[in-house]
Amino acid sequence: MSGNLLAIETSCDETAAAVISESYEVRSSVVASQIDLHAAFGGVVPELASRAHVELITPIVVQALAEAGVSGRELSAVAVTSGPGLVGALLVGMAFAKSLAIGWGVPIVSVNHLEGHLASVFLANSEAPFPQTALLVSGGHCMLTRATSQGVYQLLGETVDDSIGEAYDKVARYLGLGYPGGPVLDRLAATGSDVLNFPRPMLADGYQFSFSGLKTAVVNYVRKEPGFVVADVAASFVAACMDVLCTKIRRAMEEFGDPALAIVGGVAASPILRDRARAIAAEFSSQLLIPPQSLATDNAAMIGIAGWQKLAAQGASGMSFGPEPDLRLTFSSVPP
Repeated sequence: MSGNLLAIETSCDETAAAVISESYEVRSSVVASQIDLHAAFGGVVPELASRAHVELITPIVVQALAEAGVSGRELSAVAVTSGPGLVGALLVGMAFAKSLAIGWGVPIVSVNHLEGHLASVFLANSEAPFPQTALLVSGGHCMLTRATSQGVYQLLGETVDDSIGEAYDKVARYLGLGYPGGPVLDRLAATGSDVLNFPRPMLADGYQFSFSGLKTAVVNYVRKEPGFVVADVAASFVAACMDVLCTKIRRAMEEFGDPALAIVGGVAASPILRDRARAIAAEFSSQLLIPPQSLATDNAAMIGIAGWQKLAAQGASGMSFGPEPDLRLTFSSVPP
């Protein structure tokens, strides 16, 4: 199959569409964020997200096709996120994508949102090598994997409670910094000092993660210290998070020695994490794979890459698939 693919992403609070060529060229990528809509509530309100997707999806797709200079009938396929995510939000994107595929007479492929993030490294390097030690960190997920070949993953460890992005948002909300928490905490951390010695949960425990206790430690400190310095709290919290992530990454690099280190997911937009990952990759003479900062958070370009990969490996999905809000990755066993 050759040509261009239209990808649609509506798993949470971004309405996104992109046109991706078979050689992984991003012909267009359009994202409409709902941050302002949900900011007053301190997090995503599912019903509001679904309604916003309904309003936005047509103009976003029209814009993506126009910027790419292609018509629907010139496409080779349509790809759409089927999970994980908010069930109502997923339904909007899937119903729209299926209608387009039927109307244009082209195949459709359902894409796992997590595979989209893992495939996003090809937005930075279409020839990204395997195997890859891959850290996926976002508002809903935190896991360390190995991508041993295209579409084949081994789970090393994941969070036993909160994701790191969720912990960022909860700490920021408690400090009155608004939503989303990641960007503002990173900015404040750059101006503060790591002087509060917050805990580094499960630091010595293999590849598992935990952020609930760290979040609680921040809340307890702020409650007990009315004169706290916000920038120092941010710097100390972020330093604890980064120490945990980077300790696990380094442990995997020491064990497996993979030629590539991939950092993906919304938290991969963090300049602090990008800098520390760059240093680890250099330490092990590995290639660092991180999508461009503008494409680290949810977008349709990564869904397009994963869509092309799934089409090549498994073919089209047909029309019977439905939303899978709790969809997980399929993992192979980890070698001894």
